[in-house]
Amino acid sequence: ASQEELKAAYRRLCMLYHPDKHRDPELKTQAERLFNLVHQAYEVLSDPQTRAIYDIYGRRGLEMEGWEVVERKRTAAEIREEFERLQREREERRLQQRTNPKGTISVGIDATDLFDRYDEEYEDVPGSSFPQIEINKMHISQSIEAPLTSTDTAILSGNLSTQNGNGGGSINLALRRVTSAKGWGELEFGAGDLHGPLFGLKIFRNLTPRCFITTNCALQFSSRGVRPGLTTVLARNLDKNTMGYLQWRWGIQSAMNTSIVRDTKTSHFTVAMQLGIPHSFMMVSYQHKFQDEDQTRVKGSLKVGFFGTIVEYGAERKISRHSVLGATVSVGVPQGVSLKIKLNRASQTYFFPVHLTDQLLPSAVFYATVGPLVIYFAMHRLVIKPYLRAQKERELEKQRETTASDILQKKQEAEAAVRLMQESVRRIIEAEEARMGLIVVNAWYGKFVNDNSRKNEKVKVIDVTVPLQCLVKDSKLILTEASKAGLPGFYDPCVGEEKSLKVLYQFRGVLHQVMAADNEALRIPKQ
Repeated sequence: ASQEELKAAYRRLCMLYHPDKHRDPELKTQAERLFNLVHQAYEVLSDPQTRAIYDIYGRRGLEMEGWEVVERKRTAAEIREEFERLQREREERRLQQRTNPKGTISVGIDATDLFDRYDEEYEDVPGSSFPQIEINKMHISQSIEAPLTSTDTAILSGNLSTQNGNGGGSINLALRRVTSAKGWGELEFGAGDLHGPLFGLKIFRNLTPRCFITTNCALQFSSRGVRPGLTTVLARNLDKNTMGYLQWRWGIQSAMNTSIVRDTKTSHFTVAMQLGIPHSFMMVSYQHKFQDEDQTRVKGSLKVGFFGTIVEYGAERKISRHSVLGATVSVGVPQGVSLKIKLNRASQTYFFPVHLTDQLLPSAVFYATVGPLVIYFAMHRLVIKPYLRAQKERELEKQRETTASDILQKKQEAEAAVRLMQESVRRIIEAEEARMGLIVVNAWYGKFVNDNSRKNEKVKVIDVTVPLQCLVKDSKLILTEASKAGLPGFYDPCVGEEKSLKVLYQFRGVLHQVMAADNEALRIPKQ
């Protein structure tokens, strides 16, 4: 809005809410309060500095601690820079209290007895009628990041693994420093009960805006001597959505690997080839991303190498705000059939690989595919959906409770504004009738229920006929892309829920009806 438009709107609202225009003591008091609010808003928007702050950051920018000692700036860019500096200072004060924990728990399950049983071997064994399902391996890893300064970070990580009764663990400490906007370096120290001390150095560097390189050098000390290792990755943006990688690894398992990864809004495609000791392979994978509320993804891959052939297919879906559940079926020669279940909960990962059979049995593939689907849909309908619905209701109730006093105040202000608008609206309607212009017959704002599946939900709307008619100028009503709860005479009748505006209006003597979403721009009459 230009300064002239702001002045015009300010004058119009001042005339509408001016206390001297109202003789009734109650209306006069309400007019004074609204008049002061309008004046405060104009004070912010008429000053180039405070308006720039408000345009970029809203009220939180005006309330930001530290503005009182900032010299006056002339441009929005300079103000943004000042604001971000103040934010960085606050972030640095909180650095000591922040960590970024990440963890993985993997539990390997041997269920081959379900499909690879040989009855003659079990005839004389007590309890042989029940298949034996065992946990044959486990892995637990955890890491935390502790920012030391704005450029230095300490990372502490550890892991424990066991398989068939044998296992071990290790602990690592890494210190990372961001040297510039183009790169960082990391020193790593580690030790474990299966291997000796480990010393490593990792360097990341942007070579060009579209190309970067990562190098990782390591020295592993053991009873057999020192085993050095080196891994280098060169990556380049081939286009907006495609990355190409070249990797060279020298040491215990030397290999060269090249891969191309294409990631778009609806798909993720990878093709890779590796030549190395002991494994060389080619791999192609594709993942389709559905644009639904649950962020459903289906994927498939084919991997062929000296170790055999593996085909994998699966799906994953968001089951709550912070949780994603996925299942993958792996069919390979000579690996057999496995089902891999993974749950990501925030930064924690729970992984359950279930080995079903060493052979290619159609029954194992069928049950590995159909079983998880049946269990998921039953759980989703009977447990997850009711839980999420109840959780949403609790959150809405909590939001209503915390905003109850504020909403009550907004409601009182809106009702007062409507009473103060009556005289102006009467004059606007008379002028519009004389020219057969725009007359708002009825208008409602809030939650409408038009879907039969939601017929049990309660309609929550307020009558906004008077406030909308008051906004009509020269037989036009123009609303911008913003929540309509902030318009004069409006308030939020259903906090946290989807809202719409429904208008029945008359133009040139003909009735029309229009419905707009809460944040949707609206211009009537429609052309």
